[in-house]
Amino acid sequence: MTPKVRIQWTDYADTGLAPLSYASREAAGADIRANFPEAERYCGRTIPVRGVMAIPAGVHLEIPRGFEAQVRPRSGLAKTFGVTVLNSPGTIDSDYRGEVFVLLINLGSAAFTVKHGARIAQLVIAPVSSAEFEIADGLDSTDRGSGGFGSTGID
Repeated sequence: MTPKVRIQWTDYADTGLAPLSYASREAAGADIRANFPEAERYCGRTIPVRGVMAIPAGVHLEIPRGFEAQVRPRSGLAKTFGVTVLNSPGTIDSDYRGEVFVLLINLGSAAFTVKHGARIAQLVIAPVSSAEFEIADGLDSTDRGSGGFGSTGID
């Protein structure tokens, strides 16, 4: 079953931009574009080195119950400029109806300007399972046990 995600523009959005679009037929993630208010469309927003900025996508989403939207980095921005999604993957829950923003961080060596309409992240729609949590007196043992943070090796 292909989930249907409904999209509503923000009041200031440039509706001439594609709100979300797949770059290829088999792409897992749909590109999210920066969609600035009119006053910022020609200058964009500049993220300083080590700076963090919430970039507007100009949309609200209605994600079906049982699914989430994962906001992930674009590999080209990360490789070329050192710009990535800070809380990756960011999760948009199915009951959220606020405006979509992408939290970008500039880990590169120079300031980076996000231009209006630029593809800044990817959105992956994924199924979600809810768990039932239960307090227990003990847990089943495993070979790994409590080893973490590299305990299985780094190569």
